[in-house]
Amino acid sequence: MHLINLFGPPAVGKMSVGREIAARTPYRLFHNHATIEPLLEVFDWEMPSFGVLKAEFRRRVIEEAVASELPGLIFTFVWALDLPEDTRAVETLIAPVAAAGGRIDFVELYADLPTRLGREGTPERLAAKPSKRDTEWARANVVDWNERHELSTGPEVPFPLDLPHTVVDNTRLSAAETAEEIITRLGLPTDP
Repeated sequence: MHLINLFGPPAVGKMSVGREIAARTPYRLFHNHATIEPLLEVFDWEMPSFGVLKAEFRRRVIEEAVASELPGLIFTFVWALDLPEDTRAVETLIAPVAAAGGRIDFVELYADLPTRLGREGTPERLAAKPSKRDTEWARANVVDWNERHELSTGPEVPFPLDLPHTVVDNTRLSAAETAEEIITRLGLPTDP
């Protein structure tokens, strides 16, 4: 199985781009909020149970995707590159794919903060992510994460894993244009 880890800061367009890739390829999308939203129905974000179950659910979905012999899975997430525990969590998530000899790619989306704030609160985002429906809070959260964490690689923040890593600046690209660029760069099959 081919695992595409599509990461970047909040509201950069990971889910939208992932949907576009999935529509053009035989790959399935497993976006960040597919685990977050159901758990928030029961647990608050800060509760230990939320974090434990989120990590376990993600790991199990990836394990089963490998066992099911899916051709590919697009997994989206926010990665605080300054937190070693985030990197360890990513290593745990990709381990089943590596153990099965699958292909693993990391695609980092980048867009400047004003662009991301403009994307927060779009109808597509609000439909898939009920936790973002308080748009004032959601925009403040984008700014807060931007100030507290390193969410993009660069000269001062190198990519922490020895695996293929591609950066796409989608500040001025639509989700469809970004998906096409990723499909081309990674040489993905385009027969859904």
